[in-house]
Amino acid sequence: MPELVLPTAAVRDSFLDGERAVCAEEGNSPAWLEAAAADFGSLVASRAAPRRVWGVPVTELWWVQARAYLGTLMIRHELTPALQHEGGNVGYHVVPAYRRRGHATAMLAAACGLCRDRGMDKLLVTCNEENTGSRRVIEANGGVLADDTGGIRRYWITL
Repeated sequence: MPELVLPTAAVRDSFLDGERAVCAEEGNSPAWLEAAAADFGSLVASRAAPRRVWGVPVTELWWVQARAYLGTLMIRHELTPALQHEGGNVGYHVVPAYRRRGHATAMLAAACGLCRDRGMDKLLVTCNEENTGSRRVIEANGGVLADDTGGIRRYWITL
């Protein structure tokens, strides 16, 4: 059964393959993965440690099953004005080979439990208006549409 875990070297090859597939799909350069492959331990250590990204404290978790990396989930513990518009408290992606199997829905459900345990009482989750899959994931986890502005749908999930 998949679970959310802190980044781990146990899924090195699967992580690199999965993120290469994400880069190819999105048309992004995979160059950063060469450095990651050369010193995967450092990548894992930096991502597992408490850090600030987007100007807020974040927790990065990986969705894994045994030695298979399935995706990443980011919890943003605070919201800037920019994140209030787009990004929200939780962001996630599932690598292409594991999509359409319910992983994103399960990831967000697990994140809701973690956030509740850490004292959060509601989460803002956003997605692009045309991203039907993400809308379904958010709504399956109790997301209530707050607004749809500039192509960004904003949902609140009460924990």
